[in-house]
Amino acid sequence: MSFLQKRLSEQAKRDAEDRAAAEAAQAGFVEDDAPAAPPPAMPAAPVKAEPKVETTLSGHQIPPKLRTTPKVAQLRKQFRTKLLATIDEADQWKRGDMEKETLLIGRLKTILQKAGVQLSGPEFEELKEALLNDLLGFGAIDPLVKSKAVSEVMVTGYDMIFAEMKGKLRESEIVFDDEEHIQWTAQRIVRPLQRTLDRANPMVDARLPDGSRVHLVMPPSALKGTTITIRKFPEKPLTVDDLIRFGSFPREVSQFLEACIVSRLNIVVSGGTGSGKTTLLNVLSSFIPEDERILTIEDAAELQLTQRHVVSLETAPPLPGRDGIEGRLTIRDLVKGSLRMRPDRIVVGECRGGEALDMLQAMNTGHDGSLTTVHSNSPRDAVARLETLCLMAGMDLPVLVIRQQIAAAVNLFVQQARLKDGSRKVVQITEVQGMEGSSVTLQDIFIYKTPGQTGSGYSHAGGGALEATGFRPNFEDQIKEHGFKLGANIFGGAGKFNKG
Repeated sequence: MSFLQKRLSEQAKRDAEDRAAAEAAQAGFVEDDAPAAPPPAMPAAPVKAEPKVETTLSGHQIPPKLRTTPKVAQLRKQFRTKLLATIDEADQWKRGDMEKETLLIGRLKTILQKAGVQLSGPEFEELKEALLNDLLGFGAIDPLVKSKAVSEVMVTGYDMIFAEMKGKLRESEIVFDDEEHIQWTAQRIVRPLQRTLDRANPMVDARLPDGSRVHLVMPPSALKGTTITIRKFPEKPLTVDDLIRFGSFPREVSQFLEACIVSRLNIVVSGGTGSGKTTLLNVLSSFIPEDERILTIEDAAELQLTQRHVVSLETAPPLPGRDGIEGRLTIRDLVKGSLRMRPDRIVVGECRGGEALDMLQAMNTGHDGSLTTVHSNSPRDAVARLETLCLMAGMDLPVLVIRQQIAAAVNLFVQQARLKDGSRKVVQITEVQGMEGSSVTLQDIFIYKTPGQTGSGYSHAGGGALEATGFRPNFEDQIKEHGFKLGANIFGGAGKFNKG
């Protein structure tokens, strides 16, 4: 158990205990600068007062913070660079590598001896763990990044860190020492990717070695200090069976989606931030046959396809110190270039700009079976979102022409949502049936409903079921041509599949 984990455990124990001074003294938490304990006959040394739980004006309770002791915090800041031969020496090293940890601990002992710094046993352990986290891990948030129970880590300021667990956000007891401490961790994240975070480039998208997505913004844009948002991904990619077990969608719907993928339908996964679009896209991509060439295009590589023939492309920032253009590759550049790479499938992690027009054109010119995601709250909103993104391409096309492109290119919208109870589910599967006048015609095939629901659209509450609307898709013949015979139980009678 690491020193920080021990402190977390001790903190939880103190929260559960009575706040009486006698019990606090028994716990043995002494002020860092307290005088040495007097002889037994004298009064005991003063102890730390029990941390008070602060409450904001809105009623939010701020948990007691586990701060580094002032002496250790100062030494941590002073020795970070002195333990390294060069600033980037440990960029590829990892926490848990005993050889590297032993090397750094040896250097630390040598520096402490030369500097004549005297530390108690607990102080040395605290300093050692803190420096190993800074140099080999992700600083103060290393325990949160490593925890399998945490799905997202959000650093809002040096003393304000939130973590998502089971779909719910909670403020963590962990804090950074100061803004410089956050900056150190941020640079450790972006430096191995040859990206820069500075005043000239104050916002950066990056990823961790395990594929987790990272977004960083520094002052002056981030008013409370450098922000770090980490969207974690499981070490083992989730499978369709995992999502069925989690209640994201029933097995009957997975059979329908598999038939759509194999039958080379163009599918757009839509949903809000943090709804699970990328996870669903990864699972849908797993249905692509093994004998097809797949190109994935992303801002920061997140997709974890298991097929053999996968070409993974990632955007590149401009070369530092140049004109801001040289060396840069955008999603749009990669989509255009991918058409010359003989792809059977193109999978774009997210359309968020003019590349949406290039993606639609690719879908309309023989690259069937392509997949992408967009941010939207419903399939109807997704159509409007694609229109807006296409206008960003600067082609000055009439909206009617763009709508015709969407109607001709996209076969299916799969809406993903995070519900009020924190669960993530497929809540709507909608077919694009074509144009009616100047509007794109949509038809729901499945929709998520809760008991007693009266409004239209999908329910935002948990405890519902994904229901078939009773309508069969117009592309059913295309599915049959690829050998899929889906039973009447999938489409008929507004049947309910899954509960939860």
